[in-house]
Amino acid sequence: MDPHVEEYCSMVHPERSEMFRELFELIASFDDAVEVTMLYKMPTFQLRDGWVALANQKSYISLYTCDRRHIESYCTKHPEVKAGKGCLNFRNGDSLYKADLLEVVASALHNPKG
Repeated sequence: MDPHVEEYCSMVHPERSEMFRELFELIASFDDAVEVTMLYKMPTFQLRDGWVALANQKSYISLYTCDRRHIESYCTKHPEVKAGKGCLNFRNGDSLYKADLLEVVASALHNPKG
């Protein structure tokens, strides 16, 4: 793994480190061809033209995609999870709903432009 990715992961706040690790492993295990690099100053998972990224924010972990349409279904099913234009923001205590997150990851990695 890229040493910059390892360094970033090691600096995640202890209260969110387990959630961050779960998200990281979920995305990394999605496809053997997924590459993990440091883009946009955060761990970014790439598969051909698609990408998702994880960020350790002050009060939550963000899962970024390149477009709102990738997260729409997740937002509809789980309106309690804070969301932005193309990202999901997981606070301490939020459930991850991993099967639904895999749909987000699949959409972003396989269909980046629609």
